[in-house]
Amino acid sequence: MISLSSGETRAALWFFGAGRFAARCLSVLSREISFDLVVTSPPSVGGRGLKELPSPVEEACLELGITPHRSGSAGKDEVLLSALVETPPLAILVVDFGQKIPEPFLSEPAGGCLNIHPSLLPLYRGAAPVQRSLLNGDSVTGVTLFRLVEQMDAGPILLQEEYFPDGTETAGELLDILAEKGSKLFLLGVKCIIEGTCSFIEQNSESATYAPKITNKEAEVSWHSSAERIVNTVRALNPSPGAFLHTGSKRLKIWSARACSLSGAPGEVLGFDDGFPVVGTAEGAVVLLAVQPEGKRKLDGSEWARGLRLKKGDFLH
Repeated sequence: MISLSSGETRAALWFFGAGRFAARCLSVLSREISFDLVVTSPPSVGGRGLKELPSPVEEACLELGITPHRSGSAGKDEVLLSALVETPPLAILVVDFGQKIPEPFLSEPAGGCLNIHPSLLPLYRGAAPVQRSLLNGDSVTGVTLFRLVEQMDAGPILLQEEYFPDGTETAGELLDILAEKGSKLFLLGVKCIIEGTCSFIEQNSESATYAPKITNKEAEVSWHSSAERIVNTVRALNPSPGAFLHTGSKRLKIWSARACSLSGAPGEVLGFDDGFPVVGTAEGAVVLLAVQPEGKRKLDGSEWARGLRLKKGDFLH
């Protein structure tokens, strides 16, 4: 565990988070430090029987032996506002929280509110930076530790680290990698706050790009797109919501695919690669490695092809 001592007193830290990326960051950081307060969103309701579904951060807390504070509106939460005045933390780490953080939380902690954002800000401000980067086929991405301000993802940068994807990682896998790297940046940030050596750099807003949430319409792919575009979409939308196309009247989700150099008509089965079907696109071809027919379980592409008795020359439309 790293030392959080500042003079004769221990520096307190709070954590605000809800989603999967936040849960991963909390799990990584808990190996090195302990948070005095963890705040997450209340459970959602869904699934069969409309059960309460705790946030990924609350699930991580259960594994870590942490009792989180649930708050649907942190800015109006009297418990949090009182604690902020009575025992202000050195800093608050806000990650994948889904709530806008207002004053006095932004200014009351000596180190402010810090955020781990999985992009190289000012690129890809917004809700889906990793997904957008993969959709665009970027050769480099990264993670940023910055201080929150009123404007979304626009605060001054403390630390950044680049990462070069290998061309196969899904959004979920890449988020896990960047959570690890971002958590290490936060530990360095805490150290510099305690030592008083932090140097923040203002973002160049003229260079900012944005990463809005993925829409359901964007999840649909077509054989009339290029193989590269289809594979990028598959990677970007795994694990959620999942890329899909229609075969007949039903959806087929594609969970894993890779491009190959064969060519043929869009949707035509051009052959098989170790049992996995190779399907033509507008440019190149796609090897279907893992799919999920509507209403059924996930299958590897070879098993699915055998079940359908696919053969070379068939069309998937």
